[in-house]
Amino acid sequence: MLNQAQYQGAQILLTRENFGCGSSREHAPWALEDYGFRAIIGSSFADIFYNNCFKNGILPIVLAADLIDQLFNEVTDGYQLSVDLENNLITTPSGQRIGFSIDENRRYRLLNGLDDIALSLQHADKIKAYEAERAKRAPWLFKDA
Repeated sequence: MLNQAQYQGAQILLTRENFGCGSSREHAPWALEDYGFRAIIGSSFADIFYNNCFKNGILPIVLAADLIDQLFNEVTDGYQLSVDLENNLITTPSGQRIGFSIDENRRYRLLNGLDDIALSLQHADKIKAYEAERAKRAPWLFKDA
């Protein structure tokens, strides 16, 4: 379906259960992100794939299987879902609003474009201060630095 003209430029991927199974590396989320997907909606995801989506800036949304079936049944040419991460809402073309839940830390990171390194760098001053203090207490560790 993705090679059909009406789906070119799609940013939301609608999937079925256990999506991403067999994707134990980050390559699957990388490929989906390279394609342009920003959110994936399904009834369940493989654990490693699910976690790697967050690490790569993709929002995996878990909905009940009956809601997924409803969304698939509604898909027609020009069908576009809207995902609002700030309010944890999916809106269908008919105006139906579907809430979803997400871990607040992961939500914060996605909303602010933070990966593991960027999150750590928010504390750069504290890290530098720790390193300076550590160098004073154990200078032999920093002899060649």
